[in-house]
Amino acid sequence: MSDLIDEPTPGLNAPEFTVTEISGAVKRVIEGEFAHVRVRGEIGRVSRPRSGHIYLDLKDDRNVLSAVIWKGVANRLATQPEEGLEVVATGRLTTFGGQSKYQMVIEDIAPAGMGALMAMLEKRKKQLEAEGLFAPARKRPLPYLPEVIGVITSPSGAVIRDILHRLRDRFPRKVLIWPVAVQGANCAPEVARAIQGFNRLTPGGALPRPDLLIVARGGGSIEDLWGFNEEIVARAAAASEIPLISAVGHETDTTLIDFVADRRAPTPTAAAELAVPVRMELMAGLDGQGARLSHAATQVLSLRGQRLRDLSRALPKPATLVESARQRLDSWGDRLGPSLSLAAQRKRVQFSEASASLRPAALTRLTGDARRRLNERAARLDPALLDREIDRKGRDLARVTQRLSLVSGGQIKHWRQELDALDRTRQTLGYRETLKRGYAVVWSGAQVITTRAEAEQSPALEIEFQDGRFKLGGAAPKAARAKPEPPEQGSLF
Repeated sequence: MSDLIDEPTPGLNAPEFTVTEISGAVKRVIEGEFAHVRVRGEIGRVSRPRSGHIYLDLKDDRNVLSAVIWKGVANRLATQPEEGLEVVATGRLTTFGGQSKYQMVIEDIAPAGMGALMAMLEKRKKQLEAEGLFAPARKRPLPYLPEVIGVITSPSGAVIRDILHRLRDRFPRKVLIWPVAVQGANCAPEVARAIQGFNRLTPGGALPRPDLLIVARGGGSIEDLWGFNEEIVARAAAASEIPLISAVGHETDTTLIDFVADRRAPTPTAAAELAVPVRMELMAGLDGQGARLSHAATQVLSLRGQRLRDLSRALPKPATLVESARQRLDSWGDRLGPSLSLAAQRKRVQFSEASASLRPAALTRLTGDARRRLNERAARLDPALLDREIDRKGRDLARVTQRLSLVSGGQIKHWRQELDALDRTRQTLGYRETLKRGYAVVWSGAQVITTRAEAEQSPALEIEFQDGRFKLGGAAPKAARAKPEPPEQGSLF
């Protein structure tokens, strides 16, 4: 009987668990013990599926820890995970029962010190440089005098005041400000959206599109300036169709946007100086150019005038040019009348000689060809033709005579004008014109008295005024015409 009863097996009274129960128990234990942890390690594999979550590995030299960053957390991370970056991840440990593994749910991630940041920056820099975003050939020249300047910065900092003050001092321009966060998690996306927003504006629209962009921020630590090292900012600056000046930090600060921008300014104030020239210097330059232009024009006109005067001295006078032609005309005019008379006389003699042989008896003897030739010659000796020729020659003679008369009349008129001018000069230089101005001439007979000694020795004196002579010691002469005096020196008469 006792052989039929089995002895109880040890552990048969232990409770039985399902796989899900065991997985849940492990999950509770791990989450309870490691509810909040900070893990330092190097990022290995990084996976970004379409769901928006990020799956990655944290590793050191011996072990690997799987980790996940949910979509909501990934969108607000200041530092996006990159393979090879050493980070400090903050989150909690949990398990994934579907694969019987544990993993870390990351709530925040940050580079593990300055060295990690610099390593990540250097990696991004090499990547963008390999893509050609730093090439000098793709950088656009800045406009010389932009009408509208777009400034991307914080609206409440000292940076915007410095830029506006510097622009006002140098050359006032229209300024559009796009307010952004200049540090923190929102810095990079807001700056990228601002650059893209300015580029989407329509030229000439209600809100004018800027001709130049300035991305500006004051100095700070590398963590403060890290937003300008983000890849989205660098790519937005590289894709900008509007020329862009980077003015982030102080002169010793360097960010990725400095390498892709068209120009880098060491300070925001220097960016304003690069954007516009100095108005007073432009005005002074314009005044100088105007003075040079006036001086050059005056000098050219002076040289051309001198050249013209030199050439005019080498040219003969107009009167000299027509002297020969005028002399030939006079010679032809003198020869015209006798030549016409001589030609008419010769024709008359020839006619008489020809008519002498034309007797009636000789005409009756002409028969046949002789009569025919005579008729042809008689037809050619038409009196009407001779009359027309005489009329034509007469008209030609009249035209030549008229031209000769006009030329001779003009020459005589010219000589008369010259003679009148010389006569007026004679009268002006004569002593009688001097008498009209209140002077008088002292005469002693026909001698002009010019000294006191001559006057004392003269027996009688006469004083000549403009209206007559007056004898000293006697009555005034009658208003008769003064006797003619000898012609004055230099007179033509």
